[in-house]
Amino acid sequence: MMNDKLVFLGLLYFIQGIPYGLQSSLLPVYLRGAGHSLTRISLTKILYFPWVLKVLWAPLVDRTGTKRCWLVGTVAGLALTCLVSATISPDVQYMGVAGSLLAMNVLASVQDIAADGVAVRLLRGQGEVGLGNTVQVVGYKAGSVFAGGGLLAVIDVAGWGWMFTLLACVYGGVALFVWGAPVLDGESVRGQGEGRRGSKDVMQPWKAWRKLLSVPGTPWTMFYVLTYKLGEQGAITMFPLFLLDHHMTARELGVWNGVVAMAFSICGSSVGGFLLSQYSIGMLMRRVFMMRTVSMVFQSSLLVVLEPSPLMKGMAVLSLSLQHFIAGLITTLTFTTMMNCTQRAEESIQATHYSFLATLEVLGKLSFSALAGGMVDTAGFPIAFILFLFLTSSSALHVWRATETGVLKEQLKEQPQ
Repeated sequence: MMNDKLVFLGLLYFIQGIPYGLQSSLLPVYLRGAGHSLTRISLTKILYFPWVLKVLWAPLVDRTGTKRCWLVGTVAGLALTCLVSATISPDVQYMGVAGSLLAMNVLASVQDIAADGVAVRLLRGQGEVGLGNTVQVVGYKAGSVFAGGGLLAVIDVAGWGWMFTLLACVYGGVALFVWGAPVLDGESVRGQGEGRRGSKDVMQPWKAWRKLLSVPGTPWTMFYVLTYKLGEQGAITMFPLFLLDHHMTARELGVWNGVVAMAFSICGSSVGGFLLSQYSIGMLMRRVFMMRTVSMVFQSSLLVVLEPSPLMKGMAVLSLSLQHFIAGLITTLTFTTMMNCTQRAEESIQATHYSFLATLEVLGKLSFSALAGGMVDTAGFPIAFILFLFLTSSSALHVWRATETGVLKEQLKEQPQ
């Protein structure tokens, strides 16, 4: 039964990562090759906005219908969107491409709410939650790599139309799989009753929000997910650009920071799931956050070396690999912490609660990534990285205090189930 849950969730999160891979990796390269300006290409980032707004329609998904119906409807909608996209010529129909990607992001964000709600219900005990969140993170990253790397490698041969036809077939097959998935059989019965009760309250969302904020541990978790990646995100964004200025070519950086670093990130996420099945999350978070601080000190020390050399290049690759491995590990621990908090909420608002925390997590990362470049331009790499190190250390202290006196204290000695 556990394997059925993991396969089901892994498939959902895999197809959820496809739109991100298309937009972040494949589309910029394809549009640039088609002659579009960098300004037009950069404006496609606006199409991510449904992921920030998804918390607004999460109560509707939570309190009406069943999760099976929402999943089948959104995945089938993604299949139809891909079929429409296959008829578009991206060379001349820029707005058509933008509209298709916006529709895919809207549908994927709704699918994410339903998938998170299913995960919260299916996974029980720290062992299951840890493995489930590993599948979530790895599946999403694998879908992104499939769309942004694998499809990019064959699009010149297969063409735009055939590529989206293939994606339509993938989404259509998953929609049929979800429709008949036995892991949702129990949820379907409960969901129908909840839908009838919840539909009366869906027009009063403030009641759901009041319940959401009163869930034990929510205030601490909100602050944590907003801030835990700040220093790390600044370094992950800016250190590769430092290497590009002084030590690596664009092609070398693409290999080491793209392919190799992503592999270490996926590995870290997978190791996180295994460790959660063996040790308490409180103990793991204390140790891993201290490891990240030490890693940040090591990376910051490399900024004083400006002369290129094989030794420096090797140290930089080591730093990138370690950084992404720890980042993947922390991501799994964080999503497990979020799910532990959400499982304390009433079942009727669990998907909304989890989506709210996930939205804050995205906001924290994106906002600081947007500001990091300005910090480096204004103060330089060394000063900016001192700030990144301070934020990383503060996050480690925040987690340490939570394991001593806060919401993680109970989980410090809790053994996986």
